[in-house]
Amino acid sequence: MCLLTGCGAKAQKQEAALKDNRNMIIIAHRGLSGEWPEHTLEGYQAAIDEGADFIEPDLVLTKDGILVARHENEISETTNVAAHPKFADRKTTKTIDGVKYTGWFTEDFTLSELKTLRAKERLPQLRSTAKDGQFLIPTFEEILILLKSVNNGRSVPIGVYPETKHPSYFASIGLPHEGELLKLLDEYGYRGSNAPVFIQSFEVGNLRALRQKTDLPLIQLLDGEGSPADMPAMRYADMIAPDGLKDIATYANGIGPNKNMVIPRNMIGNLAAPTALVSNAHQAGLKVHPWTFRRENYFLPLSMKSGINPKSIGDLAAEIQAFKDAGVDGIFTDNTPEAAKLLGKEAL
Repeated sequence: MCLLTGCGAKAQKQEAALKDNRNMIIIAHRGLSGEWPEHTLEGYQAAIDEGADFIEPDLVLTKDGILVARHENEISETTNVAAHPKFADRKTTKTIDGVKYTGWFTEDFTLSELKTLRAKERLPQLRSTAKDGQFLIPTFEEILILLKSVNNGRSVPIGVYPETKHPSYFASIGLPHEGELLKLLDEYGYRGSNAPVFIQSFEVGNLRALRQKTDLPLIQLLDGEGSPADMPAMRYADMIAPDGLKDIATYANGIGPNKNMVIPRNMIGNLAAPTALVSNAHQAGLKVHPWTFRRENYFLPLSMKSGINPKSIGDLAAEIQAFKDAGVDGIFTDNTPEAAKLLGKEAL
C-alpha cells in the first residue's frame, strides 16, 4: 500500500524517496540552538517536538564529578556567572588543550553551585537574547530522564549523541568522563551496538579506550585543520585519507567531519564539488555526520544567503539538500524545523 496518493510509478518513487530521507538523521546540535539557549532541557524538548532524531549534549564535569551539558567548561559565554558577585574570585586563567582561556570553569563549581546559574545565548550578535536567564544547566542524567519520558510509547526512540569535551584534560585533573558516562547510559537502558546513542569525541585515545569497554556506537569528530588534542602529531587531514579512515573503523562506527571536508567552498564562498570523503568513509564501513548547519546568512554559502545582513535567514534547506545529494548519513543542525521539513520528518 502506497503512503502517498496513488500507486503509480511516480507515487512509489516518491514513497521511496521519503523513506530514504527519513533514514538521514537530524542531530539537534545542543538542542534547538537557533531559537533557544544551548544545552537546556527546554531547548532539547523543542528540538524533539520539531522532528529531531537525536539530541546532542556536550558533556563537561563539575568539581564533584557530575556530567553536565555545556558548550565548553569555560562558562562565561553560556551562563550569567559573571553577574554573580559571590563567584567573582573563581575567575581564573587555564591552559586547556594548549590554549589559554580566562573565565569561570565547571570543574571549579559543585553541581549545586552551577544550579544557581542560568543559561544565556552564546551568539547574541546573531540571535535573540529574549530567553536569557530563564533556564538551568542540565545534568546528563536529567537529559536521559527527559528522553526516557518522551520515548515512552514511541516505536522509534529519540536518541542521544553526547560529546566528551576535552577528555584528556579532564582525565588529567582526576575527572574522567568515561566511567560516569557509561554508568548512566547503562542505567537508562543504552546497551549494545544498536542502542540509540552515539558517543563522540575530537580526541582519539578516549574513543579507543571506550571501545575496549563498550560496544555502543562511537563517532570520531574531525576538523578541517589541526590535530586531536591528545595526538598532536596526527593531523585530521591525514585521518580522512583511505588508510586513515580504515584505522578509524577499527574503533569507531562513523565520523563527524567539519562540513567543508565533505563539500568545500570555492574562492567566492559558494559550494564546490563534493570531495571523496563520503564515498571513502562508506567503503570503510563508517557513517558520515557533518557539522554544523545553521540558517543565518553568516554561516551559509554565498548563493544561499538572503542578503548582506548576517543575522537574516537564508536558504538552509538548499544547503542541506546538497549534502543529502552527496550521500551523508545525518547532519548536526541548530535548526531542526528547517531540516525536518526538507526531510519529511515533521510528523514523525
